[in-house]
Amino acid sequence: MTEIRVMRTAAELRAAVVDALHRAGRDRAGRDRAGRDLPAGAVPTLGFVPTMGALHAGHASLIEAARAEADVVVASIFVNPLQFDDDADYRAYPRQLQTDVELLDAHGVDFVFVPEIEEMYPGYQDGDSAAPLVRVEAGELGRRWEGASRPGHFDGVVTVVNKLFNIVTPQAPARVQAWFGEKDAEQLAVIRRMVIDLDHPVEIRSLPIVRDPSGLAQSSRNQRLSEQEHRQAAALSAALFQVHDRAAQGQPLEVDGVVAQLNLADGVDLDYLVVVDPSTLQEIEPGQIQPGGEQAAGSGVRLTEDDVLYGRALALIAARVGPVRLIDAVELRSGTGS
Repeated sequence: MTEIRVMRTAAELRAAVVDALHRAGRDRAGRDRAGRDLPAGAVPTLGFVPTMGALHAGHASLIEAARAEADVVVASIFVNPLQFDDDADYRAYPRQLQTDVELLDAHGVDFVFVPEIEEMYPGYQDGDSAAPLVRVEAGELGRRWEGASRPGHFDGVVTVVNKLFNIVTPQAPARVQAWFGEKDAEQLAVIRRMVIDLDHPVEIRSLPIVRDPSGLAQSSRNQRLSEQEHRQAAALSAALFQVHDRAAQGQPLEVDGVVAQLNLADGVDLDYLVVVDPSTLQEIEPGQIQPGGEQAAGSGVRLTEDDVLYGRALALIAARVGPVRLIDAVELRSGTGS
């Protein structure tokens, strides 16, 4: 296995990726990584896993999936200041570059892009919201839930992801896949929309959440939780799976009752627990048929007046536990046969 290469500038990453893709195209001689024949004219695949570091098993699953499908795998580590609405949170975000690079190397990543702020945002002064940057706006989709609680958060996300896609998309024939975890369900919806609206030649792939034995979704921020706070934080996933199980059994979701339980839970400061359309992120109310999104072609996702789900939806949750804001999500599927 070739040792991972750490790149600090966009220019050196672009050159290395193009060279690696050309070599991959020559080496495989008409066969994919699994040894299967490729159709005439097939091009190599580039897998990209963007991260903010402090990597865990969820990141590892993304890297393994990218490695299984791609000829060349790139990961990035960049703690993006534009998506933090609290400078103290940005400063406290865990950073462990050497450990992260070792994990990426162990899972077969070819290149890791680790830019300085100046490389990503020339002229940006740390913490200077008035820096002369051209930014991408996430639009209405980016102003719901997390976007409402953390104004500008998703604008920062799409600005950095847009830049990263522009940097890693090679000036060479290739199929590009970018891999994301489903814990950040709102982020995933916003990025899918950005790819469509800004015409990125990137296929967005996602994987289910990796959870601790307690059910807590793995997150880089979990490192900042005490042992007691870890136990308290498990209430978030427990609440989501209450709603999930009711949906699957065709029972009323009773989200308000679950919220009332969480409001009594020790150490949990709940921001929201909502059921939304997976594409539009609009809340689904009892008696309402959601007209947009993925369910539009036939049977719209809806809650009956009796609060029973028909179709597919997402339950989203956000809460503060100790010093950390945590988010989680679970897909809901109706058990009613609709």
